Amino acid sequence: MNTRLTSPHALVLALATAGVIGAVGAGAYTSAVSAPTNATPIAAAPAMVTLPDFSTITTRDGPAVVNISVTGSVKEPDAEAAAEMQGIDPDDPMFQFFRRFQGQMGPRGQQRDVPVRSQGSGFIVSPDGLIMTNAHVVKGAKEVTVKLTDRREYRAKVLGADAKTDIAVLKIDAKNLPTLALGNTKDLKVGEWVLAIGSPFGFESTVTAGVVSAKGRSLPDDSYVPFIQTDVAVNPGNSGGPLLNTRGEVVGINSQIYSRSGGYQGVSFAIPIDVAVQVKDQIVATGKATHARLGVAVQEVNQAFADSFKLDKPEGALVSNIEKGGPGDKAGLKAGDVIRKVDGQPIVSSGDLPAVIGQQTPGKKVTLEVWRQGERQELSARLGDASDKPTQVAKADSAAGQGKLGLALRPLQPQEKREAAIENGLLVEDVAGPSAMAGVQAGDVLLAINGTPAKSLEQVREVVAKADKSVALLIQRGEDKIFVPVRIG
Repeated sequence: MNTRLTSPHALVLALATAGVIGAVGAGAYTSAVSAPTNATPIAAAPAMVTLPDFSTITTRDGPAVVNISVTGSVKEPDAEAAAEMQGIDPDDPMFQFFRRFQGQMGPRGQQRDVPVRSQGSGFIVSPDGLIMTNAHVVKGAKEVTVKLTDRREYRAKVLGADAKTDIAVLKIDAKNLPTLALGNTKDLKVGEWVLAIGSPFGFESTVTAGVVSAKGRSLPDDSYVPFIQTDVAVNPGNSGGPLLNTRGEVVGINSQIYSRSGGYQGVSFAIPIDVAVQVKDQIVATGKATHARLGVAVQEVNQAFADSFKLDKPEGALVSNIEKGGPGDKAGLKAGDVIRKVDGQPIVSSGDLPAVIGQQTPGKKVTLEVWRQGERQELSARLGDASDKPTQVAKADSAAGQGKLGLALRPLQPQEKREAAIENGLLVEDVAGPSAMAGVQAGDVLLAINGTPAKSLEQVREVVAKADKSVALLIQRGEDKIFVPVRIG
């Protein structure tokens, strides 16, 4: 900053911004520095905002946060055994080259147990030694050691771990332990101050703070969890530690970071405590957690899809594929339906659906509000068990381009229908223009357009002629079915 400070007023503001002195209200400032006689009167300043007292929270709640050390093993291809089978001497310089790349070039099936050591964090939720942490912290563990802030160490038993939500519950043989109070994620607000305590890189009892950046985030590999996003500095070793609000209540469990370097880059994610407690209670009661499934593949509703299906805004989960005989199929769901609510709970993005369904109990009956052919409908579905077959989330290519559809289509031959296991469809022989830019490929099978089955070329032309800005093509590519939005207006 090169600006020259020429007045006491400017100096005070600069120092306050830099954090050298405390900020003061306008009234307090004018009492300390005389204002010019011709100065414009200054309006009364708003009440000064008090920052959270992180030291008090840390002193009071820090003892309930623990360090977790894990020893175990993982299965790894045995390079030495594989190399010997290839006739390579371990002393040969090429052996290390082979060892490095044998996962690609060596024989399969040669595996060995490789010892691993890892560290994480956790927190005590009951005085008799019940501890919550991440499932990935104790994955493959043969021995788990819990270290308290007073340096006492205990051998811990893993009561259960749920990979779908990344929650694990441990038990140590102790009494009268300090515990953390559990909060409510529903009351958590974006922009609210939060605090993390954990052991990043093994540095125990490390405290970092920030704000809630967003709620209900869906991550590609963790569709059962509506994550809390924060800018709290979280690094390897923080996993499993608590995310606390300014009252010292646990609102989340730190689980993941978004990083290109492997370290903190400003974006971290925590599992909502509501989800974690539900899983914890199941593990304590039965040793495992169960999740429900609907048996459908869904994808995001963008503006092009909203235009195609005549939705007022791009919200909901677009059903692209349905498991035959699954809960969604039995409920009457069809490809092209947009699920907008589950038991009255809004589905804004496609990731909301598996998160909402996954937290339900298998066998529960739910009411689905769907948008079909421009009309709102309600369906009733009895949910299945996610351990049988997980819900899939399909990904669609983005739409682009203008003009006509740009597809060369022909009816499928009877043999082609049998091989593809479909009753109706048109084979894409050539693709150009907006369809090509949207990601449609030659060899794809067009199953439906704007929810109307593609039975003939004339039918496709009629739908395109009536469309305004875009059309939604249901495409089968191999065994996958996805919707592709194509701009035509």
